[in-house]
Amino acid sequence: MSVTADAIPEVQSAVKAGAAPAIVLEKVSKWYGSMQVLRDITLTIAQGERIVICGPSGSGKSTTIRCINRLESHQEGRIVVDGTELTDDLRALDTIRREVGMVFQSFNLFPHLTILENCTLAPIWVRKMPKAEAEELAMDYLRRVKIPEQAKKYPGQLSGGQQQRVAIARALCMKPKIMLFDEPTSALDPEMIKEVLDTMIGLAETGMTMVCVTHEMGFAQKVADRVVFMDRGEIVESGTPARMFNDPQTDRLKLFLSQILRGH
Repeated sequence: MSVTADAIPEVQSAVKAGAAPAIVLEKVSKWYGSMQVLRDITLTIAQGERIVICGPSGSGKSTTIRCINRLESHQEGRIVVDGTELTDDLRALDTIRREVGMVFQSFNLFPHLTILENCTLAPIWVRKMPKAEAEELAMDYLRRVKIPEQAKKYPGQLSGGQQQRVAIARALCMKPKIMLFDEPTSALDPEMIKEVLDTMIGLAETGMTMVCVTHEMGFAQKVADRVVFMDRGEIVESGTPARMFNDPQTDRLKLFLSQILRGH
């Protein structure tokens, strides 16, 4: 079973041998009322590693990634991010969120602020960066995502793909050590998906730790160091993209891949 890569260029692994863990999840479980949505999730992600989490709807993918910066709280187990354990300690949470950037399905841009203002807001208010320095940094990242000419416009004047690239630039302006992506292309029209994936590929080439929930299997095949397949709130299989896509070990993964391939 093979997965087409849609001419996405190969990205070399940035994982260093013996690198300290960036993220550790140990037997993490979560419930919504009586419904258990995560079951004993155990996963260690090294610094510089690129992880793609995939699985059917309702498998717990987004919940897992949202627990990593405590947008969702877990009831059992431990989560350690960049050496700090996630607890109810607000100071620890603030420390973690400074180091973890997140890009959502919806762009979550402030409609009344220009693109430049969207990107400089957090560095100025959270990192206490001087405005001129924040604007210089923001323009650097807008150039990196290839839309510096949009800086003075408002989100409503941009396409969906452009808005998502702004969201990526905005997250990068906080200079995070870790980037989380929660299905960043799912709200986009097909012709806009490639420009966002290309932006993420460029980010992967910088060696940043990345965890991405996505159904874009071509992207996973070329960019991921490891693919994690989830179903019914648990990790069913994980491994290199080549092994996962070409030699799936479980019927659940085989079924998922057949459905994904049928849709492409």
